[in-house]
Amino acid sequence: MKRNRGFTLVELVIVVMILGILVAIVLPRFVNVSEAATENGVRASLTTIREAIELHTAQKGELPGASDNTEATFKADLAPYIRAAFPACPVGPAQNSEVRITTAPGLITGEPAPTKGWHYSVATGQFVVNYSGASGDGVTTYDEF
Repeated sequence: MKRNRGFTLVELVIVVMILGILVAIVLPRFVNVSEAATENGVRASLTTIREAIELHTAQKGELPGASDNTEATFKADLAPYIRAAFPACPVGPAQNSEVRITTAPGLITGEPAPTKGWHYSVATGQFVVNYSGASGDGVTTYDEF
C-alpha cells in the first residue's frame, strides 16, 4: 500500500482555529499594554516640563515665557532645564511639541480637536495636555493628567 505523507484538511483547520483563539486572547492584552505605555509617556513628559517650569520660576523669579507670552520664549526659557528637545505630546489629534500659550488667569483645559499638543498658562504656570479626549480608563481626560 502506498502511504501519503502530510496533514489532512481537517487537521489544518483545527490548527488554524487554535491559533485564531490564541490571537483573540493575546491581542486585547497587547492593546492595553500599548495604551498604558502611551499614558505613562504622557505623564513622564508632563513631569519633566512641570519640573522645568518650577526650576525656572525658582531661579529667575518669573514664569517662563512671561517676557513676551510667546511659544518661542517659553521653550527657550525651559531649554536649560530639559536635556533633549522639547517633548512631543503623544496623544490627541495634534501629537506635536507645539504649545498653545494662554495669558488669561484661571484654570486651563485641553481642546477637543487641537492643533497644538500642549497648553500653557503664562498667568498661572499651569501646563496640561491640549486634548480633552478620554484616556484609557474612559473616565479621566488627558488634560486632567
